[in-house]
Amino acid sequence: MAVKIGNIDVGDFPLLLAPMEDVSDPPFRALCKENGADIMYTEFISSEGLIRDAVKSTQKLDIYDFERPIGIQIFGNDINSMRKAAEICERAKPEFIDINYGCPVKKVANKGAGAGILKDIPKMVAMTKEIVDATNIPVTVKTRLGWDENSKYIVEVAEQLQDVGIKAISIHGRTRKQMYKGVADWTLIGEVKNNPNMHIPVFGNGDVDSPERTKEVKEKYGVDGVMIGRAAIGYPWVFNEIKHFLKTNKHLEKPTLKDRVIACKRHLQHSIKWKGEVLGIAEMKRHYTNYFKGIPHFKEYRIKLVTSYNLDEILATLDKVEVEFEGVRF
Repeated sequence: MAVKIGNIDVGDFPLLLAPMEDVSDPPFRALCKENGADIMYTEFISSEGLIRDAVKSTQKLDIYDFERPIGIQIFGNDINSMRKAAEICERAKPEFIDINYGCPVKKVANKGAGAGILKDIPKMVAMTKEIVDATNIPVTVKTRLGWDENSKYIVEVAEQLQDVGIKAISIHGRTRKQMYKGVADWTLIGEVKNNPNMHIPVFGNGDVDSPERTKEVKEKYGVDGVMIGRAAIGYPWVFNEIKHFLKTNKHLEKPTLKDRVIACKRHLQHSIKWKGEVLGIAEMKRHYTNYFKGIPHFKEYRIKLVTSYNLDEILATLDKVEVEFEGVRF
């Protein structure tokens, strides 16, 4: 049965690419879309930055037709600023606007934004209502189980957010206090999904890093889809691998070294197309290691890739990697 966010059909069991700071930019999203991701999110965008027209924030509004359906994700601690930011986002014509109530990092949460708002549920509900009322497109939420072990109110909170008009919720199976430590607990995610009062899609997130794990959470907790973050970094193939396994109960062949080189080159090309050669090459530097993780004695090539600003030189180095490490299995 097709899952819908508002009136938008997102498939039977959609795989969502998590919004990740300094990762989920258009070049990375392009690779993930090509490899089976169903729903995209931008990197989270500061509401204050948007209403001040800060370049770093407005640039994150760049979305492209090939990546639809896509949501623009915003964060902030001021209700008025968040409402205005949502109105700005709507003009960029995404399919939906996503509110970040899950980011655990100190500089965000300690100001009452991201997961910080989990300390003030009435404000969280009021902010959500303001954003829903201010826009004409579906509003979704990404959040966590609660602030800490003693405040895991997600079952009640999800219902309250639904009641003020959100059209889907993604839940990370950790508290803010846990950050990314320990193991994600999906029990409460399952309780949200199986709450008879819930009728919007419930997506689970946290430690979904393999086809087997995806199948397990789908069958055990009944979620409508899963959101994948860290498992996709340097490995966009994870989406198609999961889809193939869910359909056939068999594994796709793992990408070869040649596949990794091709993906890396495509990522670089997308990066240059988005930001121009100089900035595109600079922004790509943080991604090389992820594509070639596990190759022994790769340091020499990694240094060449991250220190060169010459496109031909970088492409030549990638060609050498393909030849030098041919046959390496991951």
